[in-house]
Amino acid sequence: MDKISSSGVNIMSSMDEIAAPCTTELFDPMTDYENPGYKLCSYVDRFIETDTGRIPIIKSNLGKDDLFSTFYVRCGITRHKYTVAPGLYGIGNPDKNSEVLVTANFKLTFDHLRNKLADINAWILVLDTKGVNVWCAAGKGTFSTRELVKKIKDCSLEKIVDHKRVIVPQLGATGVSARDVKKQAGFRVVYGPIRAEDIPSFLKNSRKADKKMRQVTFNLYERFILTPVEIQIVLKPALITALVLLIISGFGPGIFSFSAVWERGIISIFALAAGIFSGAFITPTLLPFIPTREFALKGIISGSIFATLLMIAMSSAISGPAGFTALFLFSVTISSFLAMNFTGTTPFTSPSGVEKEMKRYIPVQLVALVISTGLWIYSAF
Repeated sequence: MDKISSSGVNIMSSMDEIAAPCTTELFDPMTDYENPGYKLCSYVDRFIETDTGRIPIIKSNLGKDDLFSTFYVRCGITRHKYTVAPGLYGIGNPDKNSEVLVTANFKLTFDHLRNKLADINAWILVLDTKGVNVWCAAGKGTFSTRELVKKIKDCSLEKIVDHKRVIVPQLGATGVSARDVKKQAGFRVVYGPIRAEDIPSFLKNSRKADKKMRQVTFNLYERFILTPVEIQIVLKPALITALVLLIISGFGPGIFSFSAVWERGIISIFALAAGIFSGAFITPTLLPFIPTREFALKGIISGSIFATLLMIAMSSAISGPAGFTALFLFSVTISSFLAMNFTGTTPFTSPSGVEKEMKRYIPVQLVALVISTGLWIYSAF
């Protein structure tokens, strides 16, 4: 796997890689980087000389590789390995008066920030958050006072800028103490807006955020783009569950029937798919429009609708009230559990509220699964 240096250069495990050229008048990139074992990061445009050495200047536009990688990460693929090297970067033509924007080393966060900084001259200080976004990293303690102070000192930031000021995203405020940063590093913390798209306006307004910049949103699009990850997370458990369903479906009057595995098993897998679709996609997407505040109950409501539609569509293949009840109960339970699992992704909940809801609904969901399993086996006799 590639290792990335703080200078914006990949140190490749394969020694036959050649560096991509970069343009600068300060030094010859062909001499510095066209060596076996080195490759320039695709988001680095050039380097500039500072009092602390060369600093990479990054591009604001996203390339094809960035867009494809974003798609993979949105689907949960290689999500925990999608990082950039912590350290100091520049964008545009930064100088000693340019602002310093602090962010996480999750590349999706890094890309989103730089993409909103076209025509902005600034420094970007990337903290080592172990590949976690700003908000979650602040809660986990990696986007922290300690890490910010460490990076300010490691990069000798006082030699890069004449002012003593860093702009920290508002969503990282829970992890960063402005008072302690000032005391330990000598830099004043200014809390910036929630969204990267508001940074240009924030800077033009003398680093002052209006009410809209301080409000957390969770609109339809923001909910929708989170659903692929929710579905990807459940795929492996779903495959195991599908295998168990096939086995259970084979039990009947003749002890075990392979024909029943196919006939009844397929029906039960459709019930599983309906529950996943309802709980991991429909409920998150339509979250504010589904009644009640409890996510598990929202999943029950949406799951009941889709389970009913499934029962109607497959009524001729389902035998007896026990079979109908088993499949309905199973599908709704899956929907409820997955909808409840979405609580950690939203700004609508608190840790104590999530814990309270889980304690209330998980026992109910377990009982429902046991009952639905018993009814499904019973329906074969």
